Amino acid sequence: VQLQASGGGLVQVGGSLSVSCAASGGTFSNYVMGWFRQAPGKEREFVAGISRGGGSTDYADSAKGRFTIFRDNAKNTVYLQMHGLRPEDTAVYYCAADRFLRNTRSYASEYEYWGQGTLVTVSS
Repeated sequence: VQLQASGGGLVQVGGSLSVSCAASGGTFSNYVMGWFRQAPGKEREFVAGISRGGGSTDYADSAKGRFTIFRDNAKNTVYLQMHGLRPEDTAVYYCAADRFLRNTRSYASEYEYWGQGTLVTVSS
């Protein structure tokens, strides 16, 4: 499956932004989807994950209450809606997919497919 992330940009502290990830080349509903991010000089970290049908989600502590992951299997797209953005949310955001994962909270190494990333910059 191929993943194409989009929607990143520059936003002020406290603002909102949504990023999306369109999948092609596979049966989208077969894949657990995740969002990860990587800030300069830091390791890639889990942000949110969603089950194949969308009924189960999981979030990093830093994202709970501010970010929402959801998917539209008819459109082969997963979204990450972000509110209350902080400077520490500045990173390249990556979507990831895996057909065999059982958990919606997984390490980056467990995902097989990755999008190219989209940059989110939160300015103060």
